[in-house]
Amino acid sequence: MQAHLIHRRLTLFLQAILVLEVVIAVWNQQWITAVITIGIILVTLGPLFIEKFLHVFIPTEFVLLTITFVFASLFLGEVRDYYARFWWWDIALHSSSGFLLGVIGFLLVHLLNETENIGVHMKPGFVAFFAFLFAVGMGALWEIFEFGMDSIFGMNMQKVMLGDPSGLTDTMWDLIVATLGALVISVLGYTYLKNPRQESFLERWIHLFIRKNPRLFKRKS
Repeated sequence: MQAHLIHRRLTLFLQAILVLEVVIAVWNQQWITAVITIGIILVTLGPLFIEKFLHVFIPTEFVLLTITFVFASLFLGEVRDYYARFWWWDIALHSSSGFLLGVIGFLLVHLLNETENIGVHMKPGFVAFFAFLFAVGMGALWEIFEFGMDSIFGMNMQKVMLGDPSGLTDTMWDLIVATLGALVISVLGYTYLKNPRQESFLERWIHLFIRKNPRLFKRKS
């Protein structure tokens, strides 16, 4: 319960910073910044909407991890221009995205594997392989999104620099570090599945999700 409250308070703290940024942007008539930040706030509220309207509980640890990533990548990275200020920010965030997407992919396929309503029984190797491909695939879609935003709205999400006017170098390094992050999570997930007696954060999240969402795992009569 104490950890749950800490996660909730940290989440609210990050959201409060975003709200303050909107107020400052409006005060200074920085309308684009205000609109982007409002969009980021709506993204961070996604887990709350899922829980309230779809009645699906998401572990607070995962909510905090997701919101922190969104805050660091979209707000600090794009709005506050941390990608330009710190050369390692882009690498760190895309590595983290590989971890985060790998966890999501692992949880998705493992939950399907454990749901009795679905006749799917996959070996640990396939679960890990799916998590890896899911993270890499989502990373590729994000790069397509960056290319689209740069091409349509004239942004610089691909971090086009002198000597690399196409942004190809940035895109390839983003994909490489995201792939490495996904690989780490996949290997860890495979190790956890092969040794079920070893409890991991993945297993804790899975068990908590199942316990808090019993209606999703009802047996067929």
